Amino acid sequence: MESATKKVSLFRSGNVLPFVLVTSLFFLWGLANNMTDTLLAAFKRIMSMSDFQTSWIQIAFYGAYFCLALPAAILIKKYTYKTGILVGLGLFTLGSLLFYPASQFMSYGFFLVALYVLAGGLSILETAANPYIVALGPEETGTRRLNLAQSFNPIGSISGALLSKFIILSALNTSSAEERASMDAEHLKAMQYEELQAVMTPYVGVALFLVVLWLAVKFTKMPKASDTDTTLDLGPTFRRLLKNKNYVAAVVAQFFYVGAQIGVWSFAIRYVMQELQVNEDEASNYYIASLVLFMVSRFVFTLLMKYIKPKTLLFLTAVAAVICSLLVIYGSGLLGVYALIGISGCMSLMFPTIYGMGIKGLGQDTKIGGAGLIMAILGGAVLTSVQGYFSDLTQDVSFAFYVPMFCFLVVAVYALVSEKLEAARQRSTGFVSSQEPTPVVLQNS
Repeated sequence: MESATKKVSLFRSGNVLPFVLVTSLFFLWGLANNMTDTLLAAFKRIMSMSDFQTSWIQIAFYGAYFCLALPAAILIKKYTYKTGILVGLGLFTLGSLLFYPASQFMSYGFFLVALYVLAGGLSILETAANPYIVALGPEETGTRRLNLAQSFNPIGSISGALLSKFIILSALNTSSAEERASMDAEHLKAMQYEELQAVMTPYVGVALFLVVLWLAVKFTKMPKASDTDTTLDLGPTFRRLLKNKNYVAAVVAQFFYVGAQIGVWSFAIRYVMQELQVNEDEASNYYIASLVLFMVSRFVFTLLMKYIKPKTLLFLTAVAAVICSLLVIYGSGLLGVYALIGISGCMSLMFPTIYGMGIKGLGQDTKIGGAGLIMAILGGAVLTSVQGYFSDLTQDVSFAFYVPMFCFLVVAVYALVSEKLEAARQRSTGFVSSQEPTPVVLQNS
């Protein structure tokens, strides 16, 4: 066994309550992410779309992450993490409420706009919350602390999948695309209207809860974790980040990892339907099982990081994910489905571990650097659409899993080279990461 960290405290004194409050945000964007993943199967049924057309849901969703991550970083660098959280919650609430008029107009484009606004809020929340969690304790335990906070993300994911199963997917009419095409326009429109009301309901319900949470954050004193220098000098910051090879490699790895995760989950229900010949509602049971494994594995890996280096765990799980992907592609029936579920167990530690390894030692560039790692979530839009294109091209969703398989190979390579890249950075700057000062000043707000 390798010792990942020395015996250093996980939190600074007095920061446990802020940690709990910010960790609740990880639950909420997990809920929103996985409700959105099931929308691909829902809209494919409701509007008789191709896999590529439904992938526009993820393009809108993760495209917003890319567009708003950097403005979010500028906002929280100029002001505070709390400001970013409040703005993010506001957009999250607005986007969720927009599902109501979208369902009334019965417009796919309107739903995409609502998702873009909602995801813009999530982008700001993730840009603020991830580095904030790292800042709430010693840098040596930052990756473990982030994994702990991220462990509550899959609980939200499971909740989102359950809401989708019982409110959205169970309400879908089982009529096929061919049967819908033969219906008269008035009958089809009435059926689609009922299905879209089911799509809208959980999002509007979540919005009401978000209003309460916004008020709770607003009136709670939280550490500012503000930079000692709030000057926005983006040019030099970008140049320093681009020279940091470990950081650049982490951004690349994050792009491919998120592409793999979103692709695997977006097409999980479609794959199960194909292999087991079941409908969306039944297939969602296996999707939920994969999220449960994801959740349990994240807690397990957080514990293992006390004894094994994060980069070692990252490499082992990436290789295991490649093997599971091959079984998904070439296996069939329950073997392929179980391998698909297994991928989620492998993925559970990847996002926070890559993030923690990439952000290590960035000092005053932490907030802008963190934004780059959130912008890398664009991989969920780009690579999911590529996966959808291959699914349509081959008429077999199995072969589309070559896309996430390649992504996991990239993550494995990053895990192998990260330590050398970080050592090179330390030599070039003259600092050892564990000795670097924490780049924030903690005050109450």
